[in-house]
Amino acid sequence: MGEKIETAAEAAEANALPRVHEVHNDPAAKNAKDQPVPKGVSGKPVAQKSPAQWAYERTVLYLKKFEEGLDENHEIAMGFAGTDAGVLKIEGMGYFDPDVVTFYGADPAGGKMQLVQHVSQLSVVFRAVPKAVESETPNRIGFKLLADLEQGEA
Repeated sequence: MGEKIETAAEAAEANALPRVHEVHNDPAAKNAKDQPVPKGVSGKPVAQKSPAQWAYERTVLYLKKFEEGLDENHEIAMGFAGTDAGVLKIEGMGYFDPDVVTFYGADPAGGKMQLVQHVSQLSVVFRAVPKAVESETPNRIGFKLLADLEQGEA
């Protein structure tokens, strides 16, 4: 009933390219499907990426989207479930092939922190926290990470 007929090449390409779908209760919220996936993410088939690279790229997209909703008085941080580690203000992110993702940052007191996580255990909670110094502009690490993806460096 009304199925679209695809060539073998179109079917293979559709299976290889990343797709995003989200629905939000707030009509003002942009759904992820309304935003293009950067070439640095969509330019390489998923099958050619390590689990670490693929998890890193998608986490960067969610991180940047979360930051877009923050005001000038807040920055992004990660909360930890099931531990007393508190929160990590995200200052950097990376991955180590084939299966490790890492977050770099600081705790609320300014102490250096790093989370090293296997992709099978990856669970990230983004939190808005007040920026450290009132006179400084907030750090927007998501925009820096996305710029790196758009250059195809990941």
